[in-house]
Amino acid sequence: MINKINILLVDDHSVVRAGYKTYLSLSHHIGEIYEAERGEVACQLFDLHKLDVVLLDLSMPGIGGFETIKRLINRDSNCKVLVFSAHSEPLYATRAIKAGAKGYVTKNCMSEELVNAVYKVYQGSTYVSSELAQHIIATMSSIKGDDIDGKIHLLSPREFDVFSLLANGYTTKQISQQLHLAYKTVCNHGTNIREKLGVTSVAELTLLAMREGIIKFEKANT
Repeated sequence: MINKINILLVDDHSVVRAGYKTYLSLSHHIGEIYEAERGEVACQLFDLHKLDVVLLDLSMPGIGGFETIKRLINRDSNCKVLVFSAHSEPLYATRAIKAGAKGYVTKNCMSEELVNAVYKVYQGSTYVSSELAQHIIATMSSIKGDDIDGKIHLLSPREFDVFSLLANGYTTKQISQQLHLAYKTVCNHGTNIREKLGVTSVAELTLLAMREGIIKFEKANT
């Protein structure tokens, strides 16, 4: 018989939090469930309650998911972060694990898998959704400093957030509003990203993101 697992659920959508809280509450393994709508609040709640597992979305306003992982790990190297994200691309999972997360599940997973993932991470294991596991192993073993995947891993957490939004067609102004950053700060991130990746335009950046699976080209309906 294990102790009840107290969880911090971090997602900027209240409806999503309510749904996952309902799933989790059905398990006899789960104890208290605290909620936060963004990373800044999550860090404050973690400081106050030292919760067992942080269940964290990646795409949030404010400091964002990757930076939240970094700050939580800096606060407590034993912090157990389980990412649950709509992103099913291996690169997102790889970056999350390398940032310090102990697990990664996608939001289309069954409720039973989510509870199992929380339990495994709480016990000290690393848990990754089965459909991503093999891809992540291949990606992490092939990272080289001189290839494009290696270059992407040179991006800071915030640069990666900006990179993803630029590649998905967001304007600098929209990114500024989405991430709550100054317009000039986003411009500076954009410059740094292009220098690190060796591209000169947003079009090149978008093609690179498509090639790496960060965004996908959708065929027009016929």
